[in-house]
Amino acid sequence: MFDSQQLKCLRALLDVIIPEDDFPGAWEAGVGDYLRRQLAGDLAKLLPAYQTWLANLDDEARAVYGADFAGINPQQQAALLSRIEQGAVEAVWQIEPAPFFREIVEHCAEGYYSDPGNGGNRDGVAWRMIGFEVSG
Repeated sequence: MFDSQQLKCLRALLDVIIPEDDFPGAWEAGVGDYLRRQLAGDLAKLLPAYQTWLANLDDEARAVYGADFAGINPQQQAALLSRIEQGAVEAVWQIEPAPFFREIVEHCAEGYYSDPGNGGNRDGVAWRMIGFEVSG
């Protein structure tokens, strides 16, 4: 589904969107698993766009900071994503960067806060964070 470089980029991206604090960040909470499951199922038509967008994100990081996205520090990652969100890019993108980034953020939130049966929200961590208790 994703090659090793895309997977490194995806992990870094998700952890910038939902970073670790007192609770796990996106990756540790299973958002990557959620996305892979969705991209193999209902969102399969978006897989090529994800692959291209992640490659473009690495290109943008190289153009601005001289290293791929996973290789720059979290502050640089956040600054780069802020620029992308505003459409201020330096590299050539095959996919319009800002609208697809908004879609990725939405998918990340879905994976973080969804029912753990969907592959994300590992062990209900996000539910505990917001005080949601499942009654048995």
